[in-house]
Order: sequence, then C-alpha cells, then structure tokens
Amino acid sequence: MALSVTLAAALFPQVASAQTTTLLASHKSPFNCGKTFSANNWTPSHNPSGSIDWQNHGSDAINGETVRATAAGTAYFSDEGNTSYGKWVEVRHSDGTRTRYAHLATMVRSAGSSLSVGQGTAIGTVGSTGGSSAPHLHYEQRTSSGAMDTSPTIEGTTVSLGQKKAVTSSNSCGGGGGGSNPYTPEEACGSGYAVVDSAALTGGRTYLLYNSGNGYNCVTTMKTTSLGSPSPVSAFLEPQGASRTTDSGSYGYYAGPVKRSAPGQCVRWGGSVGSSAYTSPFEHCG
Repeated sequence: MALSVTLAAALFPQVASAQTTTLLASHKSPFNCGKTFSANNWTPSHNPSGSIDWQNHGSDAINGETVRATAAGTAYFSDEGNTSYGKWVEVRHSDGTRTRYAHLATMVRSAGSSLSVGQGTAIGTVGSTGGSSAPHLHYEQRTSSGAMDTSPTIEGTTVSLGQKKAVTSSNSCGGGGGGSNPYTPEEACGSGYAVVDSAALTGGRTYLLYNSGNGYNCVTTMKTTSLGSPSPVSAFLEPQGASRTTDSGSYGYYAGPVKRSAPGQCVRWGGSVGSSAYTSPFEHCG
C-alpha cells in the first residue's frame, strides 16, 4: 500500500522533503510557450509573503494572457467576487504540494468545479478580479504541509524574496498541454482567441475558445498521438437554437478551427480523436 504524503512525511521526512523539492523545482511558467513576463517576489508587504506577481515585461502586456497549470494535478476553481483572490484556481499535485493562480479574468470551469490537468493545461486568463489594482497573475507554490515556498522555482529559476526576474516560458511548447503537437489551440483559432474550456480525450484534447472582441467562439481538437500521420479527428460547435458546424477528417495534428458567432448564446461543443469523443451540454451562455 502506498503511503499518503502526510504519513510519508512523518515517517520519512528526508525522502518526503526531497520528493516535494523535486516537484516544486520542475514547475514551468504559467504562460504560453515563448512568452516572457516578470516574476516579482516583492517584499516586505506582499500577502502572503513569498507569492509571485507576474507582471508586464518590456512592451509585452500580460492582461488577457492564457494561464496554464505549471505542473500536473487536479484543479479546483473558486470565485471570491470583488474580494481577496477574486477568480482563482488551486492545483493540487500528486505529492501534496499546491499552486495557486489568482485575480483571473476567466476560468475554464465554473466556481466549485474541479478538473484533472496536465502540465500546460489552460485553466483561465489573466485579469484583475478581487483585491487587485491592475492586471497581473498572483501565483503561489505551497509545500505539502500548506506552508508557502518563499523562494519558488519556475523554469529552473529561483525567485527569492525581494527579487524580480524575467522568466521565459517553455510550458505548452509541445502544444495544448500534452504530447508533442507543435500547434496550440490559440494558434489554430487565431489572434484574439483565449481558451475558456477543454475536455480530455484518449489521444488528444478538445478546446473551446472565445474572442471577446468579436463575439465568436472557436473549437479545435488537438491530437497527442499519431502526430503528423493522418488519423480520424473532429471538432464541432453548435449555438443553441442553430445548426451544428463540424470539421472532421483524417488530420495529422488537429481538427478545426470551427468558428461561430454566438454573443449572449449558450453553445454545445466538443470533438473526437478516433473513437474517443466528448459532447458538452449547452453552456458558456455569456
């Protein structure tokens, strides 16, 4: 029988500590591949001490950027309205450690929901909800005991108290949070689209994106197996009360993009890779 993280930590503290340190040191940046933002571990009055504020770097604006899980685990979604973290996500990792992502503009699941995520899975977008005065991403790494890691390591770079460092992301460079697909959902749908939801498939993942500038939704299904070799894959999008649009065929990397205008409408969306398929209920009705 495998020991729980808590019991293992009590009986074998050196081993548990080493496992925790290994996972915490393996975290990638919470942004798309190639994006560079400033990780600010400012002091003395940041609450909680040791948390990171991800902010603009140079001319690169962070507002609206896709936020991705820095390591695999189970994501839990919360919304504190105009107080504290605002919209925020906690990802609980296999060794008991946790990461938190706060002040989000959007989340891929509603508050109270949970989602199994891989490293690189989209969980929301950067905003300024809750107790925030300007768009940024509040980020925490916590140990298995719940204590703050006050010198978190991201992309192999340790950002200690009082430090501010520019960090370039290698997250999702394989495409869509899994496998080695060279494309991302955002690349498939185009400029202005951000992931608002996704669902796992055997051999891939299907994504729903939204462009707040023009009111269009976009669905694409990304493969993580048989990459570069044509195999059956599909993506569909159906605004409530309207017909369904589907793209299906034998593709090397992804199906779609399928785009439909649906401002203020609920949509049904999904896709398939081989025989593995997902169909959502009518949802995302904004």
